[in-house]
Amino acid sequence: MTKNKSIENKEISRGTGRRRFRRVMKWLLGIVVLAVIAAGTAFLVSMKSTTSALSSKSLGTFSVRRDDLIVTVTESGSIKARKSIDIKSEVEGQATIISLVPEGTYITEDDVKNGKVLFELDSSSLEEELAQREIDLAASEASYAEAKEGYEIQLKQNESDITEDQLKVKFALMDFKKYLGETAAKEFIWDANHATNPADIGFLLSDTNSLGGAASQQFKEFVDNITLAEMRLKRAMNQLDGTQKLYDANFVSKTELEGDILDVNSLNIQKERSEIALDLFKLYDFPKEAEKLLSDHYEAKLELARTLARARSKLAQALATLKSAEARYNLRKNRLDKLKRQINACIIKAPATGLVTYASSDSGRGRRERVIEEGATVYQRQGIISLPNTAEMIAEINVHESSVTKVRPGQSAKIIIDAFPDKVFHGEVLKVAPLPDPQRSWLSPDLKVYTTQVIIEGTYEFLKPGMSAKVEILVEQLDDVIIVPVQVVANRGGKKVCYCLTSQGPQQREVKTGAFNDTFVEIAEGLQVAEEVLLNPPRLIDQDDSAGYKKKQKEPPGDIPKQPTQQQRRGPGRNRPEREKRNIEDSAADARVPKKP
Repeated sequence: MTKNKSIENKEISRGTGRRRFRRVMKWLLGIVVLAVIAAGTAFLVSMKSTTSALSSKSLGTFSVRRDDLIVTVTESGSIKARKSIDIKSEVEGQATIISLVPEGTYITEDDVKNGKVLFELDSSSLEEELAQREIDLAASEASYAEAKEGYEIQLKQNESDITEDQLKVKFALMDFKKYLGETAAKEFIWDANHATNPADIGFLLSDTNSLGGAASQQFKEFVDNITLAEMRLKRAMNQLDGTQKLYDANFVSKTELEGDILDVNSLNIQKERSEIALDLFKLYDFPKEAEKLLSDHYEAKLELARTLARARSKLAQALATLKSAEARYNLRKNRLDKLKRQINACIIKAPATGLVTYASSDSGRGRRERVIEEGATVYQRQGIISLPNTAEMIAEINVHESSVTKVRPGQSAKIIIDAFPDKVFHGEVLKVAPLPDPQRSWLSPDLKVYTTQVIIEGTYEFLKPGMSAKVEILVEQLDDVIIVPVQVVANRGGKKVCYCLTSQGPQQREVKTGAFNDTFVEIAEGLQVAEEVLLNPPRLIDQDDSAGYKKKQKEPPGDIPKQPTQQQRRGPGRNRPEREKRNIEDSAADARVPKKP
């Protein structure tokens, strides 16, 4: 019986444990349900207040304050000499370096005076070619001298030939004038050259008074012969009449009468011959001789023209030969001089003082770098050595296009060199490139940077070209202005706004911005000192927002700043998005516009 009681007690205790377990599970289930309901309620409330509810982390604020604002542009670059002499290979094709001054050697004034050799190229092949070029030049010089003498001879020969033919023309004209006479010759030549229908030359005999010269003498001889024959014939006929009368009176013999008859007949024949000779002279001899002399004059003139043409042709040939020989001589002389210059260019002496640096430059677009060393091959126009003048150094930086309008020559700057981080160098902007760096534009079309040179004040022997440096250019310094961090300002609907923290929650406030740097921006209007503004403006605005902006359906928010790319981080605004930088720049420009009264 005792055993049965113990079994009953165990069953009672088991039932009590089950009831307690059920009660605990009910309490736990109730707590979980209440927690879920509370979480859902909180989520619904937060979704109703704003679609882009600010989390506890995003509710960081900044207290608006007055402070000095220093606007600077900071970029990294390298140290270079302001003046540098680049020495390149002037040898055509390729050449081998056989000696080279060590890099880092400082060239002094004594080195320049003594002609210290910076490097020497192999000139053995050029010296072998020099002997052949000298032989070619000697042959060309002989041909040139021969052609020059030939030209002088031809020039004198032309003068002789032309003078001879000019005398022939002159003598032929004199013969024509001698035969016809000065007046008749001029009249006939003028008539032959100008009259439409020139008269026959025989017309000159119609007026014997105008005729002169040898022709006039011949004409008079023929006339005189006829006159003399007529007088002799008349006398012979008178004598024959007397003899006939004496013969009829038997005072003379028949023989004498026949002799007088013979004289009359002979003189009559002589008269007829003289008349025929005059006619022949008029019809044939005179025109023939006159035409022949005139033809000789014209032929002499034509021969003179031919001689002049031949002289010009021969002189042109001699001149062409001379020019060809001269051109060959000059060509070979220039080649020899060029070869000598090439040999001289194999040895380069120090032109000025400076620090020797090797021009080991990239051959371009991904190719291997050409190293300058003894035994290396260099090409024409390839840089070998640079001699920077370390007395005046500059820092060369690349200013991003978003800040290039701020940088101007004459602005002061601070330079910190990586090798000497504890020392601050001072200088000023020397020059800003008017166009972007083309090499950077080719490597990255979206990145536009402008090469800017900043001169370093003073002379420091420990500064070396190529050292890395960071340059901070002072653009503007404002005293006692209202400032907030740059990330506080957002762009909403084309306006610059900030979100002020009030008792009712974040409230949108339109502001006007001024100058800015990488950290702070000037607030010209819209905020007061000590006001609290959100460091992270909300990205989306609900219908119940205090500013009254409505969210557009299916429209991506245009004011969500994009993350800056690696190239954009290289500019002065690399710690914030590029769009935010442009917004602040626009606000700064608006703040500087004077208000209308």
